[in-house]
Amino acid sequence: MSLYKWFTTPQIGQEINKKNFLFVQVDAVGIGLANAAAPFLPVFLTRLGATNFQVGLLTSMPAFTGLLLALVIGGYLQRKSNIIPWFSTARLLVLLSFTLTGLAPFLVPEKYLVAAVLGIWALATLPQTVVAILFSVVMNTVAGPSGRFELMSRRWSIMGFTTAIMVVIVGQVLHRVGFPINYQSVFITLSLGGLISYYYSSRLELPQRNIPPANPPRNLALRFKEYWQLIISEKPFIHFAIRRFIYFSGISLAAPLFPLFYVRKLQASDAWISIISTTATAVMIFGYFFWVNRSRKHGTRMVLLWTTFGLSLYPLLVALSGRVELVVVLAIFGGLFQAGLDLVFFDELMRTIPVEYSATFVSFAQSMQYLAAVVFPLLGTLLADTIGISGALMVAAGLRMLGFVLFFTQKKALVPTQTLPG
Repeated sequence: MSLYKWFTTPQIGQEINKKNFLFVQVDAVGIGLANAAAPFLPVFLTRLGATNFQVGLLTSMPAFTGLLLALVIGGYLQRKSNIIPWFSTARLLVLLSFTLTGLAPFLVPEKYLVAAVLGIWALATLPQTVVAILFSVVMNTVAGPSGRFELMSRRWSIMGFTTAIMVVIVGQVLHRVGFPINYQSVFITLSLGGLISYYYSSRLELPQRNIPPANPPRNLALRFKEYWQLIISEKPFIHFAIRRFIYFSGISLAAPLFPLFYVRKLQASDAWISIISTTATAVMIFGYFFWVNRSRKHGTRMVLLWTTFGLSLYPLLVALSGRVELVVVLAIFGGLFQAGLDLVFFDELMRTIPVEYSATFVSFAQSMQYLAAVVFPLLGTLLADTIGISGALMVAAGLRMLGFVLFFTQKKALVPTQTLPG
């Protein structure tokens, strides 16, 4: 099979609309371009003199907005028969925030620059919440029940390949051009990927969604009771969502610590930071292929256990490293297991959700993830100030390991095991 056909034609799930499948892959190119700027946003703030707390805010703000509004937005979107305009427009608004970030040093005095950048990304949190809810719903509809691993492995591979190439280029630009023009040019240029994403994602054609009948007006307490009963009636969803929350807590705690560790502990240059990011991204491309094959042979539960265990060790090993070259080697390890975790968490979550209430259940799952992302990045930076960045990374590793143990001890009946067709 040619590389072109591999990237554009699904091999399983013949119910998949092939035009949608192709548009999702091309959309990934646009996202990959913009994503190349994302690892350097906290680095940019750090070099502007942002405190540990302010870097932590960059991670926590989207989660804080999502925690407050995800359930409301999810309920609103649940009643929309066509969600594509909401999905594509919200994604465009998020990616254009990189443009505003690049323009900020031209428009804002230096002493207010950190606050201005944080303000831009605070405003972006509303469309980010819309994207976070609709992404799973849209991709699940495009993939169909049998094609989630197939679709997402290809999409994330293309996105990762695009990002990896661009991060190498970005590293050279940041190294050779003076600050802050180097970061400004990178953010503005890469945000153009948002236009590519919008063009193709807005052309997805999904079947009209079945909207559950509206309930007659009720008081708030009764509506909350009915909502809660709907959620807890799906036991596989609840059991998976709780374990996923604990594991994401460990991921969120470490999120602001890695750039701080690179800059302040390892004294890594922008070129080295780009190499670390590129290495992890490039390995993830291989990792998607690897874990799809593992899931076909051994089922998705094996992927779940191996990836949660392997990624639990990553922050510990980084914390124990003392050289940037060693962190590059560890990025190979982290990228491989991160690829499998992305695939299996998406697949397991969507298999526990009733299709007709997908927006409602995804918004609840996102709210739990947002709760972790509000509290734990700030806790991570607080721990970094108290016990050091390396010590805080070790705490993150311990929290992830707890999540792995809970997945390992969970009864198999509560974690459906699916062996994908070859």
